[in-house]
Amino acid sequence: MALVIKEVQICGGTAGLNGYLAEPEGTGKFPALVVIHEAFGLNDDIRSIARRFAEQGYAALAVDLFAGRNRMVCMARFMSGIFLNSLNHTGIQDLRVSLNYLQTLPEVDSNRAGAAGFCMGGSFAIAWASGDNRLKAIAPFYAMNPRPLEAVERLCPVVGSYPGDDFTASAGRKLDEALDGYKIEHDIKIYPDSTHSFFSGARRDAKAGNGPAADDSWNRMLAFFKQKLS
Repeated sequence: MALVIKEVQICGGTAGLNGYLAEPEGTGKFPALVVIHEAFGLNDDIRSIARRFAEQGYAALAVDLFAGRNRMVCMARFMSGIFLNSLNHTGIQDLRVSLNYLQTLPEVDSNRAGAAGFCMGGSFAIAWASGDNRLKAIAPFYAMNPRPLEAVERLCPVVGSYPGDDFTASAGRKLDEALDGYKIEHDIKIYPDSTHSFFSGARRDAKAGNGPAADDSWNRMLAFFKQKLS
């Protein structure tokens, strides 16, 4: 599939935001997807994930939450936000603005919006979707849960993927139990023979189970998103 790739500037965030927009060639209307990076920022791996989504028919915006700012300072603020102000820290505010931008594009269907996030980005996706009903489905990878966990009562449908050999596996199990209790549609899977960041291209060979986990989680996510967003 031919793609349209753009580097974009997004106005209205807590600082100047940059983004990498990948979408199919044509007039749309394409479902909107925000891709949220992990602690390494908007790197080539995240850009490649955005392109993979675009090849599947999505308008995928990978936003750079570190744009114009010191990454280490941002990480310190974001991590404190995850624990002290999970639902409304600066990262969440910038994600809302990023979706605002994406939904204004004429080729995007503003009623079909979702998000996929990795590690820090997965944690942001869960917290963000707990307070923004524009999101119709999210895919967190090796994510932490918001505080309080009861906030997930307001979540949209979730397809989550967690490595068994990682501290986030317990967060995945707790999220699974909570969503069962709140009767929110979800597909949470723990991959026992995989490690943190298994979806990253650089980590596929770190352990034998990483590649199969990456492939299976991609297929599960696409099937879930197809049902909820397409």
